[in-house]
Amino acid sequence: MLANTSYDQSSFALSFELFPPKTADSEAMLWQTVAELMGFEPSLITCTYGAGGSTQSKTLEILDGVRSRYPLVAVASHLTCVGSTVDQLRAYLREAGSRGVAAIVALRGDPPKGETSFTPVADGLRYASDLVTLIHDEFPDFDILVAGYPETHQEATSSEADLAFLKAKCDAGGDVVVTQLFYDNDDFFRFRDRCAAIGIDQPIIPGLMPVTNYPQIQRIASLCKARLPAAFTRAFEAAGDDAEAQFEAGVEYASRQAEELIAGGIPGMHLYVLNKSRAAMRVLEQVGLTRS
Repeated sequence: MLANTSYDQSSFALSFELFPPKTADSEAMLWQTVAELMGFEPSLITCTYGAGGSTQSKTLEILDGVRSRYPLVAVASHLTCVGSTVDQLRAYLREAGSRGVAAIVALRGDPPKGETSFTPVADGLRYASDLVTLIHDEFPDFDILVAGYPETHQEATSSEADLAFLKAKCDAGGDVVVTQLFYDNDDFFRFRDRCAAIGIDQPIIPGLMPVTNYPQIQRIASLCKARLPAAFTRAFEAAGDDAEAQFEAGVEYASRQAEELIAGGIPGMHLYVLNKSRAAMRVLEQVGLTRS
């Protein structure tokens, strides 16, 4: 358990999530972002891939680049059940392991665009817990990160059922729970208490996305059903259409959120940085996590 990453609750761990860039300019920006964020000495860098695994090779290329530039930092690839047979999942896991990937963020994945429910391909997997079992049983060298939902997964029939699915993922071999973004810390603390009450003792890492653009987060929140509290919306409404004022409102809100979470005893933070460093750096500096 946790052979490769630092979420063992012995010290505060920091991780950043990237996504594969689509153009040469956006890739250049990504590497500038990574260089700036590395000053905060993250324990882990994760990288997503597109729907149905459409950017799997680019994901591994980005993680190769992180490892070659920063060999002491562990890297993790996202992996979903969408569009892949078990043999294809095995092939990806073998390649990821051969390229030095230390951990897998194991997800079921969203239904393909235009579909309202998830249907596995023939010889595929239906649940994230099935993917966790595959990784744990056949690729034990990987640490396994699983997703948690402080506000309950949008497809869950109840919060109790959602938590039962999380318990199944943890029991199957999940080492760390990383949460979806949220903007009310009470939701996170309630979620953490409920996890503990049913015997989930894995580290629970809050996932934070500092907001720099109000319309953008409204779109993202609507997709993942994250609630935007009144204090949050008031701050952005006060900023109006001023882009810099929106940026400052987002940094201030995320900084207060991070401060409260750290005071509440979290073992680490996972920042969804959207391949940009400015907001994340400001937040981390404001909570006292200075660059080396």
